[in-house]
Amino acid sequence: MTLIQGCALFVAAMLAGALNSIAGGGSFISFPTLLFTGVPTKLANATNTVALWPASLAGAVAYRKDLDTKNRLQLWVFLGVSLAGGLLGALLLLNISSKTFAHLVPYLLLVATLIFTFGGSIAARIRAAREGSSDAALEAKGQGPAPLTLIVSALMQFVTAIYGGFFGGGIGIIMLATLSILGMENIHGMNALKNILATCINGIAVVAFVIARTVLWPQALLMIVGGVVGGYASGYFARRLDPKLVRRIVVIFAWCLTAYFFAFRG
Repeated sequence: MTLIQGCALFVAAMLAGALNSIAGGGSFISFPTLLFTGVPTKLANATNTVALWPASLAGAVAYRKDLDTKNRLQLWVFLGVSLAGGLLGALLLLNISSKTFAHLVPYLLLVATLIFTFGGSIAARIRAAREGSSDAALEAKGQGPAPLTLIVSALMQFVTAIYGGFFGGGIGIIMLATLSILGMENIHGMNALKNILATCINGIAVVAFVIARTVLWPQALLMIVGGVVGGYASGYFARRLDPKLVRRIVVIFAWCLTAYFFAFRG
C-alpha cells in the first residue's frame, strides 16, 4: 500500500462513515476504492466489512434507548436468524473462487443500487398497505405480530442476512421494509432494531473473515480510523445538509459506478 493509496482509503472511509450517518450508502465509496487501489475483490469485500463494522456498532449503541424490548420473542427470532444468515453468507463468500466473485461484483452492485434507489418507497408502500389490515388491528391491541407475519418477516430477514454476510450493500433498507411488514412505524425504533441486526450480521461475518485470514489489516485499520472520524464529523454537517439531497447524489454516483463495473470490470 503506497502513501497515495493509504490517503485515498482514509478519505474514502471518512466519506463512507459520514454518508452512513447522514443518508446511508457508504459502501458505494469504500468498497470500490479498495478495488481501485489494487485489492482483489474477495479481500476488498472482507476488508470493507471489517472496516465499517465499528461504525455500525457505534450506531447500534447510539440507538439503544429507542429499542422496543416489549416483544422479546420477535427480538430473539430476528437476532437468531440474523446471526445464522450472516454466518452462512460469509461462508458462501469464503468458499467461492475469487474469479467467480469478481464476475458477480457488477450484479451485486446493481442489486445494491436498485435497493438503495427504490427501497425506501417500497417500504413506505408496504407500511401503507398494512394499515387497516386484520393483522395490524391485532398488533395495535398489543398482541404483537401475527404468527404468519412473524414467520414471513423472519424468513425475509434470514435471506437479507445471507446477502449481508456475502456482500451487504443496501441491507439497511431491506430491513426497514421487513420491519414495516411487522407493523413498526416509529422510525427511531426501526433504526434501533435495524442497527442492532446489521451489527449482528456484519459482526459474525467479521469473525468468519478474521478466522479465514481474508482481511488486509493495514487497510482495514486505516479505514476504521477514517470511518470513525467521518461518522463523528457528520454530526456537524448533518444539521446543514438535506439528507434527501445527499441521498440523490449517492444514487447518481451508485448508478454511474454500477455502469462502470458492467462496462469495464464485468
